[in-house]
Amino acid sequence: MKIDGVPYRTIWVNDDQWSVSVIDQTKLPHEFQTLRLASADDAACAIKDMVVRGAPLIGATAAYGLCMALREDASDASLDDAYTMLAATRPTAINLKWALDAMRNAVKPLGPNARVAAAYERAAKICDDDVEICRRIGEHGFKIFDAIAKSKPGKTVNVLTHCNAGWLACVDWGTALAPIYMAHDAGLPVHVWVDETRPRNQGASLTAFELGRHGVPHTIIPDNAGGHLMQHGQVDLCIVGTDRTTASGDVANKIGTYLKALAAHDNGVPFYVALPYTTIDWTLDDGVAGIPIEQRSAFEVTHMTGRTDAGEIVTVGISAPGSAAANYGFDVTPARLVTALITERGVTPATRDGLLTLYPEQKNG
Repeated sequence: MKIDGVPYRTIWVNDDQWSVSVIDQTKLPHEFQTLRLASADDAACAIKDMVVRGAPLIGATAAYGLCMALREDASDASLDDAYTMLAATRPTAINLKWALDAMRNAVKPLGPNARVAAAYERAAKICDDDVEICRRIGEHGFKIFDAIAKSKPGKTVNVLTHCNAGWLACVDWGTALAPIYMAHDAGLPVHVWVDETRPRNQGASLTAFELGRHGVPHTIIPDNAGGHLMQHGQVDLCIVGTDRTTASGDVANKIGTYLKALAAHDNGVPFYVALPYTTIDWTLDDGVAGIPIEQRSAFEVTHMTGRTDAGEIVTVGISAPGSAAANYGFDVTPARLVTALITERGVTPATRDGLLTLYPEQKNG
């Protein structure tokens, strides 16, 4: 995707051929800055502090973190230490563990002298594969948008999304936003209701930033407005991403997703979840009981950062002093509320049988 006409991925290897740079998402939408990561510790901090976020991008960043750890010390001990440190940065997104497992499996059988080159090669493939996977998710999702547009010729297709599942959450394209970009580029009249997504405002700051730079019509709304819009027929479909999907079709996504799914179900609005295969946790069936839910700092709830009319970026308190605050990062939407899952292999019901139809290799897993 492009920023001011310049094509970017969200993570790339620098000219030195070993460090990587990322877009600092904590600065968006007010400032566009990149940050150089030069060690596994840098990668871990970037993930934990949400300089990078989004399940696929977290995995890619961790992969390069492991590369940089091996560059410093290619021993088994270094590999294991870096794996453990990076795996602990964000507990909910399964892509993190998937990417680290893929990296470890690629280098573990090799001697120390061969590990660094193999690690960088595997990390690059993880990134390239993610771009292609997201493109294919977009193609499959586009068919849904096209069908809705044909059912209401000449009228706008209104879609509601929660959090950010665009190219900033992946290496490129995105998951939930990929079909939106393709629909817009194909000339379909698409408009996006963008949930602000408290407390970190990923929708208002990141999704709106992406859509605006690409020219997609959109409107930022408070998180609590979605149900009202659905009641009044102003939402044709909802589409979100996911950080972990169980084998039975339950999905963990940014806190507030479950409430949108309930409202969509009550109003007969289709609720789609877009995801790559790396987000499926085949070891889990019950997402509510089995998916760990990250609890983040209360500071994110009690304070907010923004730009003043004078152009100064400041952080201010917004809550009653002395009040406690809870900050659950994710919630789980049961499969029964999901109309369908959109994957790189196609669209399927949110069921074990549906997923196994697309991924038959998991039947004996």
